[in-house]
Amino acid sequence: MTAIPTTPVAGPLEVQAPAWFISDLHLTPGMPRTLAAFERVLERAATEARTLFILGDFFEFWVGDEETSSPFAARVATALHTLAARGVPVYLMHGNRDFLLGKRFAAAAGATLLPDPTVILCAGQRVVLSHGDMLCTDDERYNRFRRWTRKRWVQRVFLALPLSARLGVARRLRADSEAGRQRRIEQGQPTHVVYGDASPAAVTALLEASDARLLVHGHTHRPARHQDAAGVRWVLTDWDLDGSQPRAAVLQLDEGGFHVLPQTT
Repeated sequence: MTAIPTTPVAGPLEVQAPAWFISDLHLTPGMPRTLAAFERVLERAATEARTLFILGDFFEFWVGDEETSSPFAARVATALHTLAARGVPVYLMHGNRDFLLGKRFAAAAGATLLPDPTVILCAGQRVVLSHGDMLCTDDERYNRFRRWTRKRWVQRVFLALPLSARLGVARRLRADSEAGRQRRIEQGQPTHVVYGDASPAAVTALLEASDARLLVHGHTHRPARHQDAAGVRWVLTDWDLDGSQPRAAVLQLDEGGFHVLPQTT
């Protein structure tokens, strides 16, 4: 089992309720219905939410903040900035696919980048937030990948490559991902990728280190309310409204607790 950093790097962030949580949208131009659903969520959030958290894997891939200037990313950033300008703070956490999201995109989106993990205080609750991949400590192969890709010098070397080269890597990965997704559609199988699950020991360690009894995360694509030994763990769904098994939801925290708000095309 791989050891993980479990102590939040900053003090609790106090935010207003209702707070909305989403993750794993994997936004890409090839999924227009998913993008449209997300834009509708932002329109609703302007009047129904007081805070928005995006907990990683917001984009399918991100090879550097030069992508902010692309028409697709600019459209997404503008939609987020509009929400923030209407008084709903937007918080963005890195995932395993978009860990290179940086200050340029955050500024364009009017968003605040959050460290993973982060503790928040909302609606009288102390909640720890994470993308969730660091909790999958039993997946040694993935953890080797995670350790390497989070090294600053590795990121600097990759970002030093010409943008065309980085985009080429992303296109190959995206093509492989889309081919696998299309095969699953043709075979009538679920279109989402199955990831390793969070280990109970890692969940307990994070909750105890955060002095929290509530955890919200994504990554595993196993949306549910889980009762763990150290507290309650809400797992966010991934989004895909372009496939044969559409799914998308917002998790809301208000004075009455947590509620799942399903989204449709």
